[in-house]
Amino acid sequence: MLGQQIINGLVAGSAYALFALGLTLMFGVLGVVNLTYGFYFAVGAYLALLAAGAGAPIALALPLAAILAGLVAVVLDFLLLTRLRRTRAPELASLMVTLGATLFLYSAMSALLGSEIRRFPAGLLDNGAFALGAYRISVGQILIVGTAVLLSLGLVSLMGATRTGLAMRALAENSDASELMGVDTQAIMRRVSFLSGALGGAAGVLIGLEYNAIAPYMGEAMTLKGFAIIILGGLGNIGGALAAGLLVGVLEALTAGYVSSVYKEAVGFLLLVLTLWVRPQGLFGRPGARRA
Repeated sequence: MLGQQIINGLVAGSAYALFALGLTLMFGVLGVVNLTYGFYFAVGAYLALLAAGAGAPIALALPLAAILAGLVAVVLDFLLLTRLRRTRAPELASLMVTLGATLFLYSAMSALLGSEIRRFPAGLLDNGAFALGAYRISVGQILIVGTAVLLSLGLVSLMGATRTGLAMRALAENSDASELMGVDTQAIMRRVSFLSGALGGAAGVLIGLEYNAIAPYMGEAMTLKGFAIIILGGLGNIGGALAAGLLVGVLEALTAGYVSSVYKEAVGFLLLVLTLWVRPQGLFGRPGARRA
């Protein structure tokens, strides 16, 4: 029982970590609290559902949904935040603008698609499972973990081994100095928005597959959980976001299995409060550090 709960927690935690990865990239590089990020999560899930309903296999539906969610993120970032950056508006301005946009976008999605829960078509994933001793892991769970691992490794490689990643890290440190050094900051911001939106959209597909439940407001609760995870891991810390996402997933699974599923959603926030009391910079952060 314990081992199976840990496996289930790692599966859910890998999707949480992927979601938090895009959120921490957006905050760490762009330096804004963008509340529309949860909308990309829901958009990705619905786009994958639409593609699957049209007969596309999950191997096509998932990357297509992630790419389109990334493009939506670029458009919304341009419409909502470009002017604020040019005028160097305070961070509270971006928070309020994206809050209003989020409320509108969720309402529009609900009015357009309906508020009822949608499910992926039967047979989209193989129902088979593999035995690991006394434990079982399904094909869908393997897909979720594998996708999260591949995308996470891809982002870490991009950040650490490419000129684009170097430019992103430079932008995270000092945007004015980056421009003086010849970095096209506007282009880098668009790439960051695309990557963040794509990661959020992919996470939405994975969570939709894990629970087979898709609804317009599914991004709301996930956004709150994502903020809890990136604070736990240390703001702007990619490795910390990954570790904290897995930790929250495992603790949620253990709480649901041994206490009650009623308290499952409170686990991350209880851990957040305890962490802020003991270590305000997060479990993996450093005092005064701001990393991309």
